[in-house]
Amino acid sequence: GVVVLDRNGGIHALVGGRAWSRSQFNRAVRAHRQPGSAFKPVVYLGALEGGATPDTIVQDRPITIGGWSPRNNGDTYAGAITLRHALAHSVNTIAVALQQDVGTRRVAAMARRLGITSALREDASLALGTSEVTLIELTGAYGVLANGGMSLTPHVIRRVRTDGGQVLHARPVSRPVEVVATAHVATMNDMLHATLTIGSGRRASFSDHPAGGKTGTTQD
Repeated sequence: GVVVLDRNGGIHALVGGRAWSRSQFNRAVRAHRQPGSAFKPVVYLGALEGGATPDTIVQDRPITIGGWSPRNNGDTYAGAITLRHALAHSVNTIAVALQQDVGTRRVAAMARRLGITSALREDASLALGTSEVTLIELTGAYGVLANGGMSLTPHVIRRVRTDGGQVLHARPVSRPVEVVATAHVATMNDMLHATLTIGSGRRASFSDHPAGGKTGTTQD
Protein backbone atom coordinates (compact mmCIF):
# COMPACT_ATOMS: atom_id res chain seq x y z
CA GLY A 1 0.00 0.00 0.00
CA VAL A 2 1.10 3.56 -0.69
CA VAL A 3 -0.33 6.89 0.45
CA VAL A 4 1.18 10.23 -0.61
CA LEU A 5 -0.27 13.38 1.00
CA ASP A 6 0.43 17.05 0.56
CA ARG A 7 0.72 19.28 3.62
CA ASN A 8 -2.99 20.08 3.49
CA GLY A 9 -3.97 16.41 3.63
CA GLY A 10 -4.75 16.16 -0.07
CA ILE A 11 -4.11 12.67 -1.43
CA HIS A 12 -1.78 12.88 -4.43
CA ALA A 13 -1.36 9.13 -4.79
CA LEU A 14 -2.96 6.08 -3.24
CA VAL A 15 -2.22 2.44 -4.05
CA GLY A 16 -4.24 -0.23 -2.31
CA GLY A 17 -2.55 -3.35 -3.67
CA ARG A 18 -0.29 -4.87 -6.27
CA ALA A 19 -2.96 -5.77 -8.82
CA TRP A 20 -6.68 -4.92 -8.89
CA SER A 21 -7.29 -8.03 -11.00
CA ARG A 22 -6.05 -10.26 -8.16
CA SER A 23 -7.50 -8.38 -5.17
CA GLN A 24 -9.94 -5.51 -4.84
CA PHE A 25 -9.18 -5.08 -1.11
CA ASN A 26 -7.77 -1.58 -0.56
CA ARG A 27 -4.90 -2.06 1.87
CA ALA A 28 -4.13 1.66 2.04
CA VAL A 29 -7.43 2.58 3.68
CA ARG A 30 -9.08 -0.63 4.92
CA ALA A 31 -6.30 -2.90 6.19
CA HIS A 32 -5.54 -2.62 9.90
CA ARG A 33 -1.92 -3.64 10.43
CA GLN A 34 0.60 -3.25 13.22
CA PRO A 35 2.77 -0.20 12.50
CA GLY A 36 5.59 -1.63 14.59
CA SER A 37 8.38 0.82 15.29
CA ALA A 38 6.80 3.40 12.97
CA PHE A 39 4.60 4.20 16.00
CA LYS A 40 7.58 5.17 18.18
CA PRO A 41 7.62 8.89 17.21
CA VAL A 42 4.24 9.18 18.97
CA VAL A 43 5.92 8.02 22.20
CA TYR A 44 8.90 10.32 21.69
CA LEU A 45 6.64 13.32 21.09
CA GLY A 46 5.09 12.66 24.49
CA ALA A 47 8.55 12.58 26.03
CA LEU A 48 9.51 15.85 24.34
CA GLU A 49 6.39 17.50 25.73
CA GLY A 50 7.45 16.22 29.15
CA GLY A 51 10.78 18.05 28.93
CA ALA A 52 13.10 15.52 27.28
CA THR A 53 15.51 16.57 24.53
CA PRO A 54 17.31 14.65 21.77
CA ASP A 55 20.44 14.75 23.93
CA THR A 56 18.78 13.35 27.05
CA ILE A 57 20.79 10.33 28.22
CA VAL A 58 18.83 7.12 28.80
CA GLN A 59 19.88 3.59 29.72
CA ASP A 60 19.41 0.84 27.17
CA ARG A 61 19.11 -2.23 29.39
CA PRO A 62 16.75 -5.19 29.93
CA ILE A 63 13.31 -4.18 31.19
CA THR A 64 10.38 -6.25 32.44
CA ILE A 65 6.82 -5.00 32.88
CA GLY A 66 4.18 -7.33 34.25
CA GLY A 67 6.08 -10.41 33.14
CA TRP A 68 6.70 -9.02 29.64
CA SER A 69 10.30 -8.36 28.61
CA PRO A 70 10.69 -6.47 25.32
CA ARG A 71 13.86 -7.29 23.42
CA ASN A 72 16.05 -5.31 21.10
CA ASN A 73 17.04 -6.48 17.66
CA GLY A 74 19.88 -8.94 18.19
CA ASP A 75 19.24 -9.08 21.96
CA THR A 76 21.93 -6.47 22.57
CA TYR A 77 21.96 -3.50 24.94
CA ALA A 78 24.06 -0.38 24.49
CA GLY A 79 23.95 1.12 27.98
CA ALA A 80 23.94 4.93 28.14
CA ILE A 81 22.74 6.49 24.87
CA THR A 82 20.92 9.65 23.77
CA LEU A 83 17.27 9.73 22.77
CA ARG A 84 18.33 10.75 19.26
CA HIS A 85 20.45 7.61 18.98
CA ALA A 86 17.71 5.46 20.52
CA LEU A 87 15.11 6.57 17.98
CA ALA A 88 17.50 6.49 15.04
CA HIS A 89 18.42 2.88 15.83
CA SER A 90 14.89 1.95 16.93
CA VAL A 91 15.80 0.69 20.39
CA ASN A 92 12.77 -1.14 21.78
CA THR A 93 13.62 -0.99 25.47
CA ILE A 94 13.95 2.79 25.41
CA ALA A 95 10.58 3.28 23.71
CA VAL A 96 8.86 1.09 26.30
CA ALA A 97 10.63 2.84 29.19
CA LEU A 98 9.72 6.26 27.76
CA GLN A 99 6.07 5.28 27.55
CA GLN A 100 6.18 4.18 31.17
CA ASP A 101 7.50 7.63 32.09
CA VAL A 102 5.11 9.56 29.86
CA GLY A 103 2.08 7.43 30.66
CA THR A 104 0.29 5.08 28.29
CA ARG A 105 -2.87 7.20 28.31
CA ARG A 106 -0.92 10.29 27.31
CA VAL A 107 0.74 8.37 24.46
CA ALA A 108 -2.67 7.19 23.24
CA ALA A 109 -3.97 10.75 23.53
CA MET A 110 -1.03 11.97 21.44
CA ALA A 111 -1.94 9.44 18.75
CA ARG A 112 -5.50 10.82 18.75
CA ARG A 113 -4.18 14.37 18.40
CA LEU A 114 -2.19 13.27 15.37
CA GLY A 115 -5.32 11.86 13.75
CA ILE A 116 -5.18 8.14 14.55
CA THR A 117 -8.74 6.95 15.21
CA SER A 118 -8.36 3.16 15.32
CA ALA A 119 -8.74 1.41 18.67
CA LEU A 120 -5.51 1.42 20.69
CA ARG A 121 -4.75 -1.08 23.42
CA GLU A 122 -3.40 0.97 26.30
CA ASP A 123 -0.75 -1.45 27.52
CA ALA A 124 3.04 -1.40 27.61
CA SER A 125 3.36 -2.93 24.15
CA LEU A 126 1.63 0.07 22.57
CA ALA A 127 5.05 1.74 22.43
CA LEU A 128 6.21 -0.88 19.93
CA GLY A 129 3.24 -0.43 17.60
CA THR A 130 1.21 -3.52 18.47
CA SER A 131 -2.17 -1.81 18.00
CA GLU A 132 -3.37 -2.03 14.42
CA VAL A 133 -3.92 1.14 12.39
CA THR A 134 -4.52 1.89 8.74
CA LEU A 135 -1.83 3.20 6.43
CA ILE A 136 -3.79 6.36 5.69
CA GLU A 137 -4.07 7.09 9.44
CA LEU A 138 -0.36 6.62 9.98
CA THR A 139 0.51 8.75 6.94
CA GLY A 140 -1.77 11.48 8.22
CA ALA A 141 -0.05 11.37 11.61
CA TYR A 142 3.36 11.84 9.96
CA GLY A 143 1.76 14.56 7.84
CA VAL A 144 1.25 16.60 11.01
CA LEU A 145 5.04 16.53 11.47
CA ALA A 146 5.52 17.70 7.87
CA ASN A 147 2.90 20.38 8.44
CA GLY A 148 4.61 22.07 11.37
CA GLY A 149 2.30 20.52 13.96
CA MET A 150 -0.95 21.65 12.34
CA SER A 151 -3.89 19.29 11.99
CA LEU A 152 -4.78 17.78 8.65
CA THR A 153 -7.44 15.43 7.33
CA PRO A 154 -6.54 13.11 4.45
CA HIS A 155 -9.00 13.64 1.59
CA VAL A 156 -9.35 12.79 -2.09
CA ILE A 157 -11.84 15.32 -3.49
CA ARG A 158 -11.66 19.10 -3.22
CA ARG A 159 -14.40 19.96 -5.69
CA VAL A 160 -16.78 18.36 -8.18
CA ARG A 161 -18.18 20.51 -11.00
CA THR A 162 -19.91 20.06 -14.32
CA ASP A 163 -18.51 20.91 -17.74
CA GLY A 164 -20.45 24.13 -17.48
CA GLY A 165 -18.71 25.10 -14.27
CA GLN A 166 -21.55 24.37 -11.84
CA VAL A 167 -20.12 23.22 -8.51
CA LEU A 168 -21.85 20.04 -7.40
CA HIS A 169 -19.69 19.49 -4.34
CA ALA A 170 -17.04 21.49 -2.54
CA ARG A 171 -15.09 20.25 0.42
CA PRO A 172 -15.79 22.50 3.41
CA VAL A 173 -12.84 24.70 4.24
CA SER A 174 -11.53 23.78 7.67
CA ARG A 175 -8.97 25.90 9.43
CA PRO A 176 -6.05 23.80 10.70
CA VAL A 177 -5.32 23.96 14.41
CA GLU A 178 -2.04 23.38 16.18
CA VAL A 179 -2.04 19.90 17.70
CA VAL A 180 1.69 19.75 18.52
CA ALA A 181 3.87 22.74 19.39
CA THR A 182 6.13 23.88 16.57
CA ALA A 183 9.25 23.56 18.73
CA HIS A 184 8.49 19.89 19.50
CA VAL A 185 7.76 19.18 15.85
CA ALA A 186 11.07 20.72 14.80
CA THR A 187 12.91 18.62 17.37
CA MET A 188 11.14 15.44 16.29
CA ASN A 189 11.89 16.13 12.63
CA ASP A 190 15.56 16.57 13.51
CA MET A 191 15.50 13.19 15.23
CA LEU A 192 13.71 11.57 12.29
CA HIS A 193 16.33 13.06 9.96
CA ALA A 194 18.97 11.30 12.05
CA THR A 195 17.14 8.01 11.42
CA LEU A 196 17.85 8.47 7.70
CA THR A 197 21.44 9.63 8.11
CA ILE A 198 22.88 7.53 10.95
CA GLY A 199 20.14 5.05 11.84
CA SER A 200 18.01 2.22 10.53
CA GLY A 201 16.64 4.16 7.54
CA ARG A 202 19.89 5.05 5.79
CA ARG A 203 18.90 3.32 2.54
CA ALA A 204 15.88 5.66 2.28
CA SER A 205 17.83 8.90 2.62
CA PHE A 206 17.87 11.59 -0.08
CA SER A 207 21.28 13.04 -0.91
CA ASP A 208 19.94 16.42 -2.04
CA HIS A 209 16.69 16.80 -0.08
CA PRO A 210 16.16 17.15 3.68
CA ALA A 211 13.90 14.37 4.89
CA GLY A 212 12.89 12.46 7.98
CA GLY A 213 11.49 8.99 8.43
CA LYS A 214 11.16 5.90 10.56
CA THR A 215 11.47 2.20 9.84
CA GLY A 216 8.78 -0.07 11.19
CA THR A 217 8.58 -3.86 11.18
CA THR A 218 6.49 -6.47 12.95
CA GLN A 219 6.90 -10.17 12.24
CA ASP A 220 9.65 -10.92 9.70
